[in-house]
Amino acid sequence: MSTLPPTGQLIPVDAPFSAAQESWLAGFIAGIAAAGKRAAGGAPTTTVDVLFGTQTGNAEFLADELVAGAKARGLGGRTTPLDAVTPEQLAGMSHVLVVTSTYGEGELPDNAGLFWDAIQATTVPRLEGLQYAVLGLGDTSYDEFCQAGKLLDTRFEQLGATRIHDRVDCDVDFEDPAALWTAAVLDRLAAEAGAQPSASGPAGDPATSATATGGAGASRASRPGSRWNKRNPYPSALVENRLLSSPRSAKEIRHYEFDLGDSGIEYAAGDALAVVPTNDEVFVGELLEQVGANGSETLDGRAITEVLRTDREIRTPSKDLIADLVQRAPSSELAAVVSHGDKHELDRWLWGRDVLDLLRDAGPAAPGLDELLPNLRPLQARQYSISSSPFAHPDRIHLTIASVRYGDPHRMYAGVASTFLADRVDPDGTVDVYLQPNASFGVPADDSAPMIMVGPGTGIAPFRGFLHERAVSGATGRNWLFFGDQHRDTDFVYEDELTELQQQGVLDRLDLAFSRDQAEKVYVQTRMLEHAPELYAWLEDGGHFYVCGDASRMAKDVEQALLTVIASQRGRGEDDAQAYLADMRRGKRYVRDVY
Repeated sequence: MSTLPPTGQLIPVDAPFSAAQESWLAGFIAGIAAAGKRAAGGAPTTTVDVLFGTQTGNAEFLADELVAGAKARGLGGRTTPLDAVTPEQLAGMSHVLVVTSTYGEGELPDNAGLFWDAIQATTVPRLEGLQYAVLGLGDTSYDEFCQAGKLLDTRFEQLGATRIHDRVDCDVDFEDPAALWTAAVLDRLAAEAGAQPSASGPAGDPATSATATGGAGASRASRPGSRWNKRNPYPSALVENRLLSSPRSAKEIRHYEFDLGDSGIEYAAGDALAVVPTNDEVFVGELLEQVGANGSETLDGRAITEVLRTDREIRTPSKDLIADLVQRAPSSELAAVVSHGDKHELDRWLWGRDVLDLLRDAGPAAPGLDELLPNLRPLQARQYSISSSPFAHPDRIHLTIASVRYGDPHRMYAGVASTFLADRVDPDGTVDVYLQPNASFGVPADDSAPMIMVGPGTGIAPFRGFLHERAVSGATGRNWLFFGDQHRDTDFVYEDELTELQQQGVLDRLDLAFSRDQAEKVYVQTRMLEHAPELYAWLEDGGHFYVCGDASRMAKDVEQALLTVIASQRGRGEDDAQAYLADMRRGKRYVRDVY
């Protein structure tokens, strides 16, 4: 029932108002006041602080979208990395939207860890005057799905903040749920503030032009070529595919070059390129045979072989598939491992096994094709750190990738994207790609600042781009690279290039660590500790410290070595070293591109 009086009806001045009518009148008066302020050129009455925690740039892109959407609705808005906000600053904010990804095993991303530590302190201010909402980005293939968002959501509530909207946890295909959450939250804030759409843009969903189409946000859209995205990748010609490692190496590391043609794509050193792969046709056939299908089946009018080749993840088993198989085959080896309730034991058992292995393990109880399909996740693009600089190669993007191959003569396994590029792209063929910008990982804005780069194996990729950029730009800052792998004679990729960069005076220091060339293994962190005094001197001179590569072990070992270097040179203990490194993080002088 309407609470408003019929149009043109007069209400006696002495007639009592109902509660609903009083509420409407108050809102009406507030709306007139807000309109008056806008007419007078006043600032928006509500400012939305969008705080983001990001590892690869997705959360920052959504944060930019949120601010654009807020301004389009007549609200104020600004983005800030979580680590740049103190608890005291947070307590002074009125409306906060948090967008954060989850890194590793439920951890906050690199630019949010310090914030999390700070708001857990017993002395942290209360947040009774703050309204907030959280959007989490994650991957359901990990046990701690969107854990970072869940932690922040709970902590804000514990500190007395009021939730504007329920948290939404997004899987890897985050665009649609993020767009719905964005529209719902901003529409509510605009309605409560009595805000009106700005003249410069629509008040509709800010993601309509970018997020909802898988595209780039405000910072990304500023780069030409941003129309190419997850749902509309660019068909790039693969113009070079050459082996970098020796044929005698235990690894197969390849160099790829993609022609950008007329795409208009403009990348930066430190960005990533997403490669859209297809599954191996032979493996698709083996999987169909295992489930008793002959390949003539269709799904939504498409041949099932094509669906499995281009749309479904058939190598890595999903959690849903594992749960289904345990229920179907309670006496299987998989079910026995799961029954122990030990996540690490399950991870060890699953390592190296694919969907076909699990179906065979289930025996006669394994599902047929129709029952299997719902438990196969969508096939995802793979992101690789770009190993070139637009300063040196504006029309091409280079990648440095290790081909994943293992097994025995009875059963060989292969990485989906790495062997797709190595084996299944025709010499004159194209590969669907799109740019994944990473604003937090790039050469220092100050050309005179020293760079210290730690990138063993394919972790050298972005640093090759960094060095090429500094060579072309004429930057005066010193450059130090720590590189390593198993054997120098088979695994020293880009050796000729690095030697030339040394001769040109671009690469001031190159420290190598080939772990298996001597009885005692030597790693990049070993070399860091050996040169502790000079390494610390570079940091004191404003050096930027970069790490790229394996997150599970190498990056953690490198960070511990860095803390040891700082503590040993300052002589003030571990807490001081931690504080020194925290200052480097806040100043964006310690950044990582890890996976």
